[in-house]
Amino acid sequence: MHLGNGIICPVTGIPMLAAAGVAAYFAYKKAKTDFSKDKIFKTVAATGLVFAMQMINFAIPETGSSGHIVGAILLAILLGPAAAFLAMCAILIVQAVFFADGGLLALGCNIINMGALACFVAYPLLYKPLAKINRPFLGALLSSIAALQFGSIAVVLEGALSGSVPVASLINFAGLMQAIHLPIGIIEGAVTGVIVAAAKFIDTKKLSTGFASIAVILAGFISQYASQKPDGLEWSLLNIHNSVIMQVQGQIYAAAEAFQAKSAILANMASLPANLIGLIIIGFAAYVICMLLTSQKSELNAK
Repeated sequence: MHLGNGIICPVTGIPMLAAAGVAAYFAYKKAKTDFSKDKIFKTVAATGLVFAMQMINFAIPETGSSGHIVGAILLAILLGPAAAFLAMCAILIVQAVFFADGGLLALGCNIINMGALACFVAYPLLYKPLAKINRPFLGALLSSIAALQFGSIAVVLEGALSGSVPVASLINFAGLMQAIHLPIGIIEGAVTGVIVAAAKFIDTKKLSTGFASIAVILAGFISQYASQKPDGLEWSLLNIHNSVIMQVQGQIYAAAEAFQAKSAILANMASLPANLIGLIIIGFAAYVICMLLTSQKSELNAK
């Protein structure tokens, strides 16, 4: 569901980037109130796990498409929605800057679509109420499905506002996006539910070590066997390709493309070393976020 620069114009991309920044600020303020140093290893490991899971595209039978787990609901359950959103911001920024996976001009849209809608809408509306009545698996399943459906709708609206998807094609595009992301959401929900259920029986240190180990295995080995079929968004766009109007004009678009061409140093590297280096970068980014959360809290306590 990573939107590229050509689908989003500055009129949509810049306000969405500002919205993502505001959301990140308030998420940071919220997360720092209950974050502690004993959560650092778990946060770094879980962030790395989701980063690696997003590398694994799996084929959707009978469609010619593929999908991958987004992981925002999983992070929200494990870390809390505020910390999870910050982790998703780090993941999406690293992917865009170093891998050119998602456009810089569309970064705000991607953060809102895959991070905010999952952590601040689907998680509190669906997972929390069901978890309170001892239905965590059902909550994980339904909130994961809803998060992808909400994100799919947001993509359609952003495409329309950017002028890349004409009004006449909106219903078709929306139907394709909703339909292809439904099975992806079901798979993600099932995987999320299993991980959350298993986590209840494992102490935090062992769980975090397991997450880190699985992340290395996914990034360093299993990612080599990921499906090469177009993902849900690409598949939907291909099915309306005659209607898509790419937004590739203007200095802002040119600047975003030029910067990304220089920054995406891992995009042209062999996938194995690139994935492992990316995993190290995201681990470091998550660690920096944790340090900021704990140091800020320490300063407040000192006052």
